[in-house]
Amino acid sequence: MSKGGYLELLRVLSAEIVVPMAVRDEIYAYGEDDVTSKALRETDWLVVRQTPEIPTIIQNWDLGKGESEVLTWGYREKGTEIIVDDLAGRRCALALGIPVRGTLGSVLVAKKRGVIPQARPVLETLRLTGMYLSDAVMNRALAKVGE
Repeated sequence: MSKGGYLELLRVLSAEIVVPMAVRDEIYAYGEDDVTSKALRETDWLVVRQTPEIPTIIQNWDLGKGESEVLTWGYREKGTEIIVDDLAGRRCALALGIPVRGTLGSVLVAKKRGVIPQARPVLETLRLTGMYLSDAVMNRALAKVGE
């Protein structure tokens, strides 16, 4: 969302977004001039946290370290909604009863709450900046918010 200029939309989900250390490390690996790296360093409501040890039940899914730490946060902090776009990560969250939302869902919430007038232009911009989202999935989702 930072690459498309829509990072602020995450604030419709929570006043504070927890970023596990592994996710921070993945972002910082892009270099200090990367837009997401800069945003993470400069945005006070993006809060980096140490995640507890990844439980075996999540390790068994063989996901990346970042996804595993995000899932661990949601698993340990009951009721916390996590943001994951990776399909395997989303399946793990659903299997473990962890509330999960992706980028698409975050944009739809922003539209429903009147933060943005239309979701389609936001999603199109995000697709242009690297987010994978098929036309079929996007159009079904947009239909749910009247677009």
